[in-house]
Amino acid sequence: MTIDATLTDPELRAEAVRAARGLRPFDLLLRGGRMLDLVTGRERMVDIGVVGPLIASVHAPDPAREAKVEVEADGAHVMPGFIDTHMHVESSMVTPAEYARAVVPRGVTTALWDPHELANVSGMEGVDYGCAAARGLPLRLLPLAPTCVPSAPRFEESGGDFGPAEVAELLARPDIHGAAELMTMHQLLDGDPRVQGIVAAGLASGKRVCGHGRGLAGGDLAGYAAAGVQTDHELTSAADLIARLEMGMTIELRGSHAHLIPEFAEALIQLGHLPQTVTLCTDDVFPDDLLGKGGVNHVIAMLIAEGMEPLWAYRAATLNAASRIGRPELGLIAPGKVADFVILSDLRRVTASHVFVGGRLAAEGGGLIELAQEAPVPPALLRTVQTAPFAEADFEVAAKGPRARIATLSKPRFPEWGSREVDVAGGRLTLPEDMIRMAVCNRYGRGAPVRVAFMENWGTWRGAFATTVSHDSHNLTVFGRAPEDMMVAANALREVQGGLAVVAEGEVLARLELPVAGLLSEAPLAEVAEAFAQLRGALDGLVDWQPPYLVFKALFGASLVCNAGPRLSDLGLVDVFGEKILESSVLSDGLG
Repeated sequence: MTIDATLTDPELRAEAVRAARGLRPFDLLLRGGRMLDLVTGRERMVDIGVVGPLIASVHAPDPAREAKVEVEADGAHVMPGFIDTHMHVESSMVTPAEYARAVVPRGVTTALWDPHELANVSGMEGVDYGCAAARGLPLRLLPLAPTCVPSAPRFEESGGDFGPAEVAELLARPDIHGAAELMTMHQLLDGDPRVQGIVAAGLASGKRVCGHGRGLAGGDLAGYAAAGVQTDHELTSAADLIARLEMGMTIELRGSHAHLIPEFAEALIQLGHLPQTVTLCTDDVFPDDLLGKGGVNHVIAMLIAEGMEPLWAYRAATLNAASRIGRPELGLIAPGKVADFVILSDLRRVTASHVFVGGRLAAEGGGLIELAQEAPVPPALLRTVQTAPFAEADFEVAAKGPRARIATLSKPRFPEWGSREVDVAGGRLTLPEDMIRMAVCNRYGRGAPVRVAFMENWGTWRGAFATTVSHDSHNLTVFGRAPEDMMVAANALREVQGGLAVVAEGEVLARLELPVAGLLSEAPLAEVAEAFAQLRGALDGLVDWQPPYLVFKALFGASLVCNAGPRLSDLGLVDVFGEKILESSVLSDGLG
């Protein structure tokens, strides 16, 4: 990635030099800021002089210096704008403009966006929409080229298909800033030509190749890095963190798995220093969390609350991040850098009072100065739920009686293969009292049958939940016990062309409509967050959760086929690492 072209303008640089030497007024002068210097580690009082989008001078307070516009920091801390190194706008279920409205007032000025959710639904047109929607925002939203469309070729089908040629085409575009997380790790290690070609396209472009190395260790992890993958955010323990640091990989420490933050913070503190390769990201943020907590600002606050020095946490989100994403003009308050900075009313809680982006006041008092322009949604992103109406029988599994042995999915988050003998009645499997059903239906007009699996250790359910937000194919996925409830939930989403629905006793208790690719709403974030919170509350009353693994969020990743272990896709029960596909969960039937 290269520096913004406007910053190479000789006239701009000449004017910045003149202002720095006191030969002309600054365009903007921030007076009396308390800067925690990310290079020296020292705290000092500064004035910050800006010309256009560029910082011209950072100097000791000087009342004699003049500017067209002056802002008083009154001794508050001033930090560089925060950088989120890996995120998915779609997980917040709002448009990029609404996302910017939520995070910029919290100090987030740059975010690396992998739009692979949109790509898996609508292919190239999904990426085109993402790039168009990223333009003209107060947030520097940098789209990446999705590398996993679908996330596990041959093991699932989605609405797009990106091979090496498509990824290379995207990477040649100036509005694409790298190759996004490569989740097809197993295929890469086994020498799959398609996946190797995708990585080769990333390396040939000179842009970053980002990773998703969940579960990799030892030689597999080394091989993943040796292939050219540079980053990872899929850390499940402190041991994972240290192993990836030792491999020289860029760490994108994510806040979406908050239960792991304490051990991550402890592991880094025990190192005695913050490695330059540690950055911060959000990955996925639900709409109510986005509204209430913001983005990577919240990750900084969590790390500080766990005992990390504020200097370290802020450095990870600024200077380290700018270095690792290849944007040296960002991440630091210093002459010659982009004028992205944040005035903080609370350093430890990461509370911003003013946010400047490119030398302009972008947010004040928790709100944007100017609202972002919404990009029009193309027709290809609408009416993406192309299925026939659902019947109760779609959520049953046919078998010969009186008993059958079936393959089961055991454990949330980290699924394992299981097996069990179950009764057969009326030519259909009988669901044991301690199990639930999961169903996946291809929603892209393939005409494939609904695939159904029985799941163990998923708690007690008294209703059904349906979603078209289902990583990463985003096929229509339904959980529950009663086929009638599952039918009603699935049809409720077919009717509104995507979203989330909760059903009990045949009645829709809550529904969030997401008509844009079955992933996004064009409504304001506050409305989406309220509807989402009501829906989650409705399901909380029907399911006995068991944190940290059996939680609401686990439903959206249960179909993430690329990760280790068995999963259910629109093709059946699959195991990418085990190279297994079972079209039916019935292993043998007609047992006595």
